[in-house]
Amino acid sequence: MTATIHRLNPSGRAPSLEPMMALVANDMNQVNSVILARMQSDIPLIPELAGHLIAGGGKRMRPMLMLACARMLDYTGTRHHKLAASVEFIHTATLLHDDVVDKSDLRRGRRTANLIWGNPASVLVGDFLFSRSFELMVEDGSLKALRILSNASAVIAEGEVNQLTAQRQVETGEDRYLQIIGAKTAALFAAACRIAAVVAERPEADELALDAYGRNLGIAFQLVDDAIDYASDAETMGKGVGDDFRDGKVTLPVILAHARGSAEDRSFWRDAMHGHRIGDDDLAHAKSLLEQTGAIADTIERARHYGQRAIDALGSFGSSQAKSTLVEAVEFAIARAY
Repeated sequence: MTATIHRLNPSGRAPSLEPMMALVANDMNQVNSVILARMQSDIPLIPELAGHLIAGGGKRMRPMLMLACARMLDYTGTRHHKLAASVEFIHTATLLHDDVVDKSDLRRGRRTANLIWGNPASVLVGDFLFSRSFELMVEDGSLKALRILSNASAVIAEGEVNQLTAQRQVETGEDRYLQIIGAKTAALFAAACRIAAVVAERPEADELALDAYGRNLGIAFQLVDDAIDYASDAETMGKGVGDDFRDGKVTLPVILAHARGSAEDRSFWRDAMHGHRIGDDDLAHAKSLLEQTGAIADTIERARHYGQRAIDALGSFGSSQAKSTLVEAVEFAIARAY
């Protein structure tokens, strides 16, 4: 019998990443040391700009997941420290590039690097971090780890390009949307978790199970992100409310509301996604349509579905403190919507 996702865990407290953070704290200190050392450069702008984002309050969720998966597999070595740092560098590089593409001015509640230092510097420092990431992979010496992480990097880039070409295309279908988030978000979650089985030298079945856990968690995480872009506030989100709406990003809430709306509603969504209806009153109207059509609630329900799939993927592993934190990480991802 599998666990069921709920808003409160059996202890009665809200789901949190704190148990996982405590479990892997010592390993995370080692990862942070690698990150700090490898973001250094004789060019002062590089560590200054990279440090702005890396030290900007992120939870380091992807490397933490790798460390927790390794702990669940009883791995006692240190290879995962450099590889977890590599994962964080890939993630940070994609954020730097994303903020340039999206013309964002807020990330984790702080001004974005591109707003402070400009687009060229952000792109180039992102490239630097990608390069550092591949250096760390090569130093590990595992061709399998290199193949998994390099493939994830390519898939993320494909997902970002796919999203760019789907921008403002309100007729984008749910299948394409899931393909986009499966690439741009879930691929790195999957790779981070799978690498733990590689370093622990576990059979491929364990690799695939952790890949499935990370992939489904990543999809659930992005679905919730896309829902709370319309249903939260800037302080909670760490970015501007309605950014996706104003940027013409066709996310699942919009896809569902457009499909379920009247002809007048669909006309509104077309105008909004093409940048003609992006004022505060328009955003309020969009939220009203999302509420009327149940688009937000159904997006969160789909997130719960993928979250349950993530939990189910851990079914072959025995009970442990590490496994419990991995389950709670899924619960936390969903609970952000409430």
